[in-house]
Amino acid sequence: MHPANAVLSQDPEVIVFNLKERYTGVSATINALVPLQAHQWRLGFCGTRMSNGIDGMTLREAIHLSRKPPEGRAFRIWHVRRDPEMMAAIFARDVLRLPIKLVFTSAAQHLHGAFPRWLISKMDAVISTTPLAASFVPNTTAVVPHGIDLSRFSPPADKRTAWKDSGLPGEYGIGVFGRVRPDKGSDVFVDAMIEALPHLPGATAVIAGLAQPKHQAYQDALKAKIAAAGLSERIVFLGEVPAGQVHLWYQRCLLCVACPRYEPFGLTPFEAAATECALVCSRTGAFDQLSIPGQTGEMVDTGDAPGLAQAVRQVLSDREQALRMGQAARQRVVDQFSLAKEAEGIGRVYAQLFAGA
Repeated sequence: MHPANAVLSQDPEVIVFNLKERYTGVSATINALVPLQAHQWRLGFCGTRMSNGIDGMTLREAIHLSRKPPEGRAFRIWHVRRDPEMMAAIFARDVLRLPIKLVFTSAAQHLHGAFPRWLISKMDAVISTTPLAASFVPNTTAVVPHGIDLSRFSPPADKRTAWKDSGLPGEYGIGVFGRVRPDKGSDVFVDAMIEALPHLPGATAVIAGLAQPKHQAYQDALKAKIAAAGLSERIVFLGEVPAGQVHLWYQRCLLCVACPRYEPFGLTPFEAAATECALVCSRTGAFDQLSIPGQTGEMVDTGDAPGLAQAVRQVLSDREQALRMGQAARQRVVDQFSLAKEAEGIGRVYAQLFAGA
């Protein structure tokens, strides 16, 4: 069944929230999970229309619907993932006295501020996406890593020749995916590529992501640095790639670099790995669970452009080695980070709540 054809319930036992209008990594997670969960639970969705075509009810409608429990249940579950959603949910449960229980997913790999900590303490169940994230949330119910849609993020017919579809020069691609801004390490990537590409004559690097207006000068400075190095044709800014086309760029690239200075989890290398990209990742997020030195890729310290350049050269010193790393990375995602496994883990938390009613 196509995700857009997933049937949402008129009397949901679980309502998933995504109230933020801008499309983010959290939105991408919900976008992938909801169609799958809709086949497992009587599911409702509240929030911004998703890129998979699923429309959401308004918060007002969710409150109205939740004034009484769903058929066969003592309460509904509201699954929230952001502070404003927690605030609305606590108000609905504790002030409006709706028969609901609250599940929150926490990805942050640092101590939350005092107010978010208070909000989280009021949840009926908390899912953390990594063991490190769980260490900062004393009331974690379960650790459930993010999962990848293995049918959408799948290998190309032939990784060796996939780059030809890019329309760009070179024999193979090195990609970095995500917003162009300092915390994502865009400058680290550019500095590393300026150092590495002269030693990798077949490679072209692509930067796939939007620079928001406040980061436009930052991007312009990176472009000027690239031009000064004479590499404008080999380090290419793609801009914002539509969500429905991102997988094509993963498939075209032989190597995915993820070098943010900080990341709570970081989906992009997991998505890229599912298409058989080898990996070079910085030591943040959940990257150490995926990028295994010598097996699926290499790891470098955050902010270390020379180290990143060296790691990229090391992985690409033997193209067949890079292909084998990409295949091993795909297998690791299949074994440990599938969307089905994430839905299953979340489902166990829902079932535990309902069983304790």
